Amino acid sequence: MKRCQVVFLISLLLAIPGTSGSWAQSSNSTSGQILTLEQAETTALANQPRMLAAQLRARASAERIREARAGLLPTVGFNATGVLVADTGTSTAAGNITTSSVSDRFAYGGNLSQLVTDFGRTSALIGSAKATAEAQNDLATLTRAQVRLNVREAYYQVLGAESVLRAAQAAQANRALISRQLSALAQSELRSTLDVNFAKVLESEAELAVVKAQSVVARQRNRLTTAMGLTQPVSAPLAEIPPTSEPQPAAPDDLTQQAQVQRADLSAAQAQQHAAQEFASSEKRLSYPTLNALAAAGQVPYHDHTLHDDYAAAGFNLNIPVFNGGLFAARRAEAEQEANARTSDVQELKLEVTEQVRNAWYSADEAYKSLDVTARLVSQSKEALRLAQDRYEAGLGSIVELNEAQLNETSAEISAADATYTYLSRRAELDFATGLLN
Repeated sequence: MKRCQVVFLISLLLAIPGTSGSWAQSSNSTSGQILTLEQAETTALANQPRMLAAQLRARASAERIREARAGLLPTVGFNATGVLVADTGTSTAAGNITTSSVSDRFAYGGNLSQLVTDFGRTSALIGSAKATAEAQNDLATLTRAQVRLNVREAYYQVLGAESVLRAAQAAQANRALISRQLSALAQSELRSTLDVNFAKVLESEAELAVVKAQSVVARQRNRLTTAMGLTQPVSAPLAEIPPTSEPQPAAPDDLTQQAQVQRADLSAAQAQQHAAQEFASSEKRLSYPTLNALAAAGQVPYHDHTLHDDYAAAGFNLNIPVFNGGLFAARRAEAEQEANARTSDVQELKLEVTEQVRNAWYSADEAYKSLDVTARLVSQSKEALRLAQDRYEAGLGSIVELNEAQLNETSAEISAADATYTYLSRRAELDFATGLLN
């Protein structure tokens, strides 16, 4: 009869891990509305301050196009000028075209200035401003991808930490049950006090592991809260994501070519290179002449009786730079050197993008292959646990051997969970490196 009791208790002990984990998962799924990865990303894109800042900078950069284009449009101004006391022979006027020479007067009027040609310098400045705005838009796209990557990594880390917590809680329940069972068996003189003491040590270790796992879950949820741009901690249960939902690409070569086209930071660098080239072209045209058309008209209500009551004039101004101490030449050389440097920056970034994609692929491939290895490890540890149970029931094994087998099985479950979410995190990094998170 006592032999049957031992067999029943050991069978009950080994049946705990699966039921404990299932209960924890069921409890989580009913504790509140489930937060999906898509919802987390949408919330982050709407709430992250860095995302809003990137969008505002893109809009501000677009206004610089209008600033540059204003150079092609006419400028109109209003002036009012008065001289109450003046020496004989002096003159005054409203604007930049004078009227006749009269001592005391008051005049008001407007003037107009229109650029006729500066041999393409303003047009080059507009092109530079457009390219700069494009680069800022690409940087905003890059910020979007970074926000999505941060959310995905934090989301997967929470799922992984909670999987470890469930395994630790199952192990704690097992150790507590073992301790109670062996205490009862020791009182019936079916097991030794050594088995009881050893079981209590393992129970304390399992309790400590649960405390640590709970702390990790809290920290990872705090990280997810920050990634989503929220101030209140995220407490909703997260939707489980199977690793098969993100299959591993066959080879990195196609991804490398794809990244050269889709990477937002590379597109931004190329746009900045074009902006620098356009600016260098505009600086080169500084030494070219500029031609402006001028006009002025107004009233002179207070004047000498020999003058007319109004005035109007039109003309042009041709400015030909002759010598300014080498200022224009230095500005042109500076802009050209900066454009050449931007070209080198693009080439360097292309090399870095290729390296990043390949490294991300190798890391994801390693994690993907680990999924099968950890699955076999779980199967092997379960078989080892079954054999240890049989030996313990037959009186051939010790409590140390049985608990070691249980510990290995729990460790294998944790490794499998870690491998799953490690792969998902590395796949997210690969998607970012390829430009798929734009």
